[in-house]
Amino acid sequence: MRRREPLVPEMTPLIDVVFILIIFFIVTSIFKKEELALLLNLPSSSAKELDIEEEQITIELSEKQLAFRGEEVTLEVLEDVLKNIEDKKRAIIVRIDEEVIYKRIVQVLDILQKYGLNNLALVTKKKIDDSE
Repeated sequence: MRRREPLVPEMTPLIDVVFILIIFFIVTSIFKKEELALLLNLPSSSAKELDIEEEQITIELSEKQLAFRGEEVTLEVLEDVLKNIEDKKRAIIVRIDEEVIYKRIVQVLDILQKYGLNNLALVTKKKIDDSE
C-alpha cells in the first residue's frame, strides 16, 4: 500500500501575493504632508478638540517668523494672499507660539478680520492634568 502524503498548501505563492498587495497599497496611498514650517511651543489648553474636515488655511506665528501653508512669508505677503480668498467661510487654523507678544498676534488677527475671514481656530497642545 502506498502512503498518502498530507496535503500542505504551498506558502511561496501566498507570500508573493501578500507582498504584491502591500506594495500596491503603499504605492497607491496618498501621504498628507502637514503644512507646518515653524517649530512652535504651543500653549496648553483643556478645551476639547474640534474636527475640521474641509480644506483649511494654516497660519503659523512665532516671535520673529510668519508662515502661510508651510512657507515663510511677511505680513504684507500674507495680506496679499488673504485678500484673494473668495470662500470667507473656509477654516483658518492659527498656530501661535506661546512667547509671541500680543501686538504681533493682533496684527495677524486684524488682517483676517479686514478680509472677513472669521472662521478661526487657535491650535494649542493638550493640557496634562496634574491631579492624576
